[in-house]
Amino acid sequence: MPVALTVALLGLAGIGFQVGRRRAIARARAMQGDGAGFGRILHSLPGYHGLYVMLCCLIPGLLAFAIGGVLVHGSDNPDRAWAAIAAAVLALAAVGLVWARRHIRPDFRARNLVERAILVLLIACSLLSILTTVGIVLSLLFEAMRFFAGVPITEFLFGLQWSPQIALRSDQVGASGSFGAIPIFAGTLLITVIAMIVAVPIGLMSAVYLSDYANPKVRAVVKPLLEILAGIPTVVYGFFAALTVAPFLRSLGATIGLDVASESALAAGAVMGVMIIPFVSSLSDDVMNAVPQSLRDGSYALGSTKSETIRQVVFPAALPGIVGSILLAVSRAIGETMIVVMAAGLTANLTANPFAAVTTVTVQIVTLLVGDQEFDSPKTLAAFALGLVLFVITLCLNIVALRTVRKYREKYD
Repeated sequence: MPVALTVALLGLAGIGFQVGRRRAIARARAMQGDGAGFGRILHSLPGYHGLYVMLCCLIPGLLAFAIGGVLVHGSDNPDRAWAAIAAAVLALAAVGLVWARRHIRPDFRARNLVERAILVLLIACSLLSILTTVGIVLSLLFEAMRFFAGVPITEFLFGLQWSPQIALRSDQVGASGSFGAIPIFAGTLLITVIAMIVAVPIGLMSAVYLSDYANPKVRAVVKPLLEILAGIPTVVYGFFAALTVAPFLRSLGATIGLDVASESALAAGAVMGVMIIPFVSSLSDDVMNAVPQSLRDGSYALGSTKSETIRQVVFPAALPGIVGSILLAVSRAIGETMIVVMAAGLTANLTANPFAAVTTVTVQIVTLLVGDQEFDSPKTLAAFALGLVLFVITLCLNIVALRTVRKYREKYD
């Protein structure tokens, strides 16, 4: 019923657009006879009159639809309730259509009203985004404060043991657990560093080739192929890391006498690095192309080779944008979950050994909230504390990256 009602409402709105448009044209032609030059008679184009009627039809219907959708959950007979809602929605939409059609005349300022309505809609969408962000932050803060009321923040931020309480029943009384998050932060940092060791050199070298060495035809093919890496689902990367990269590293380590775990930070970090190469290469390529050609020409005129020009002119000029691309890639690596779950494991180990199994903040958030949980235990509330820390870290990285890129654009745009 909701889908059919939506289709019917949109169809009625489309009819309203055609009715308003034709009504405006007919009124203009009636005032000028043959219709030649009727556009000069209308204050607004016929399309604006059509949009006005469509909005007057659509807005009351959508409001009734939204209110009815909330009220139908408390109804004992949902089918009958949806039938009544459908009748009310379509009736209000029809009334709005007829009412708006009566206002159509040559001097009617339909464009002003339509643009004002669109402005209100854009402001409402912006406020919705802001309020959603504020709601997320407040929910994290509220639940994190509940967690810190039972677990000292110093223990959480500086403790070395991570073993959260796992309640099997709602009435079970267990140990308080250990909530030292240093091993999780260390694992996140280790995998991120490995990923950036893979992504930064390859991404920067790719950007240098695309911006200064590749001809336009090669660049038009290679750049989209690199950017496809960012569109591959992370679960595919996880399967690749777990089924191909991890066994290869384990067998290679056994060959040279190294003890490589079946799930290791190296496998997850390497595959994650491949995934975030486009974040470095694409943005770095764009900022290097934005460096004025006059700087390159001046360097060539002084006798510099292409490689010297890239190292001594292009790179320093594009450095803010390159730093911004790297910071954005770091934020993406910190927030990755699926690859770590499938290739690095769930064990919180405080180690700098890339061949050992580790875990990250995002993986632990997922682990803590899996299954039916009561949101009144330290084990569950710890996920919100981890989420708050992750939010602060990624927010700081994004702010630094955006300010760095903005500084570059102000200088060279």
